[in-house]
Amino acid sequence: MSTLIEKLVAIVGKSNVLTAQKDQTKYITDWPGDKTGRARAVVRPANTQEVSKIMEFAYHTTTPVVPQSGNTGVAGGSIPDQSGDAILLSLERMNIIRDISRSAQTIVVEAGCVLETIHTTVEELGLFFPLNFGARGSCMIGGNLATNAGGSNVVRYGNTRDLCLGIEAVMPDGEIMNLLSGLHKNNTGYDLRNLLIGSEGTLGVITAATLKLFPLPKARETCLATVNDISGGLDLLNLIQAETGGAVEAFELMPKALFELLAKHLPHLKQPFTDIPEMSVLIEIAATSDADAKMSESGITPIAQKLENVLADAFESDLVTDAVIASSEAQRSEIWTLRESALEAITAEGERIGFDIALPLDAVHEFVDEMAGTVDRILPGARMLPVGHLGDGNLHYTVFPKEDETANLRKHAADIKAAVYGPLSSYGGSFSAEHGIGANKLAEMTAFKDPAALAVMRRVKAALDPKGIMNPGRMLP
Repeated sequence: MSTLIEKLVAIVGKSNVLTAQKDQTKYITDWPGDKTGRARAVVRPANTQEVSKIMEFAYHTTTPVVPQSGNTGVAGGSIPDQSGDAILLSLERMNIIRDISRSAQTIVVEAGCVLETIHTTVEELGLFFPLNFGARGSCMIGGNLATNAGGSNVVRYGNTRDLCLGIEAVMPDGEIMNLLSGLHKNNTGYDLRNLLIGSEGTLGVITAATLKLFPLPKARETCLATVNDISGGLDLLNLIQAETGGAVEAFELMPKALFELLAKHLPHLKQPFTDIPEMSVLIEIAATSDADAKMSESGITPIAQKLENVLADAFESDLVTDAVIASSEAQRSEIWTLRESALEAITAEGERIGFDIALPLDAVHEFVDEMAGTVDRILPGARMLPVGHLGDGNLHYTVFPKEDETANLRKHAADIKAAVYGPLSSYGGSFSAEHGIGANKLAEMTAFKDPAALAVMRRVKAALDPKGIMNPGRMLP
């Protein structure tokens, strides 16, 4: 047994140091299943003190460390490279909820807490943690924080960064930094909390966090509305926000091509429209007050009435041409299952080039129109699927080749990427919205990140991680 393994065993116990390939598989292969790395060991600490000891040893021996929570990312940022030099630090055993305060509306959780567990725990107390996406049953809050995850509720509540009041982190040399205070105002120097959030494990290991909670909505209204185009969808969003006082929790773009893929690959899912419209938006609004959630004698809540009023006005002005409103929780679940199955259907369609980009809301329509022409000139007959979080400008843009022309897609992949990423800066957009950089977008960081910003990031990295042991080869080119 090597000295490294012996030291790790002494810290966390033999059963929590995995060296056999068969035991490491789930940790060293990414969620999409197309990248596998190699690790000297997978080590699973039980608490922050054990993380500190591991990092202290790794620092003194200059051993690379790859932090990992739920390993549900799609950018290749939570698996080791092929060198086999790194230890993979899994936080899955650190899953304790340390504290919940109903009066302060905060929860303190360890990095290995599964997102769905946080949801169910706080909902039992009449509270709500709004971070939400399809991987909620397996992703963990440490990874959500490390990637500043987004999801469907960003339009109302913001990204993970906006939902976090404090963190606890272990720095590369093993020092524990306790910033867990639940203060809403703390003007005492550099914002180290937000520096660590979104750093993808390259500056330290987030071990715990204090998160904001909100009143649990007393009523939700969900619908699919067909609109003429993306700009019409944004007009509808603004109307609903004005009528409901900003109660829109989710506003998702769902074009015809998505419903066609869902019908093709997931035919058991119930389709909402007999004839699939060219463009639809999934809308969800929520009310937290009793007044907006109380059923009237006519059997409708005020929040539902507000949605119906907006839709009626939108029909009159030809902004909306059809709508399906969920009349039960089961129907709401059916609608959301369609949206949350998008990645599964897209993956089943086969080889593709996918983009996770962000645009100013008023630029989304123009960008999509421009790409339709640009990409078709590079790859004639290409099928383009723009789906995503229209309410916050996050577009998941996918390019498929014509049937049986995957070789052509590979041949022109670099040109297609350049065509999509190139104009983003002129639109004021970003080449990475919510999935992070990881290993997959290092070239884009070099090509499109502001050089001065990249230089500052490198200086921050060198200052906090002078030996370069934290998740090497990830995020920073």
